[in-house]
Amino acid sequence: MPFITTSDGTEIYYTEQGAGRPVLFSHGWPLSSDAWQVELKLLADAGYRAIAHDRRGHGRSSKTSVGNDMDTYARDLAELVEALDLRDLVVVGHSTGGGEVVRYAAQHGVGRVAKVITVGAVPPLMVLTGSNPEGTPIDAFDAIRAGVLSDASQFYQDLSVPFFGANREGSAVSQGAKDDFWRQGMLVNLAAAYDCIKAFSETDFTEDLKALDVPILIAHGDDDQIVPIGAAALKTAEIVKHGTLKVYPGAPHGIYGDFRAALDADILDFVAR
Repeated sequence: MPFITTSDGTEIYYTEQGAGRPVLFSHGWPLSSDAWQVELKLLADAGYRAIAHDRRGHGRSSKTSVGNDMDTYARDLAELVEALDLRDLVVVGHSTGGGEVVRYAAQHGVGRVAKVITVGAVPPLMVLTGSNPEGTPIDAFDAIRAGVLSDASQFYQDLSVPFFGANREGSAVSQGAKDDFWRQGMLVNLAAAYDCIKAFSETDFTEDLKALDVPILIAHGDDDQIVPIGAAALKTAEIVKHGTLKVYPGAPHGIYGDFRAALDADILDFVAR
């Protein structure tokens, strides 16, 4: 399997398909590059070099208990991009991965990144603060930490329901999709899963968003129960210079079904422009 070794000795797994302009995908918590399998094939079939990695501590990457913070995630991504010498790059990030690609593009990607796409992404800031009244109270993130510590397996099974909107009337989410969410979650080592909660919820990406000087597609479902749109995409669209906001009516946080089909069409269109 392909890996790079970062400057601190962490092995980062990545997978790639196809040839052409590079498009790099970053996954959400607590998933892995497997979450992007459909998009990897779709982009490769469309003539692109599609790449996805497992964040440190996740998937097949090193089960490290250190460096589980957004600055290190972005640096790991920079080292992967440099190792593969990717240029004219499009970066795509879902949820936590959206924060990762925004910070990477702003702080490391100048001269390499041409476009950014975020999906249900955590920027600019998830947690409720005095200056972010639309945010989610810290108690909610403390509950996630408690769930991971007490019974991670059951917690991931339970989380898959709101993740895919399976608690909504008329939901057609399969048991297989929920099982795969659990499967990927169980590959994360506990320390990484726990520390990443702080990384995705308390990192402020406002200055990164201001610094972006490339086009960004900001995609978000308006029924996202994990990263509510009001504190995320709607704010991000007001901060960036070259943003295009795309709201998917009734879509959840998880990329699945009709939401996936519409999103993938928009990704292909945005990359091709």
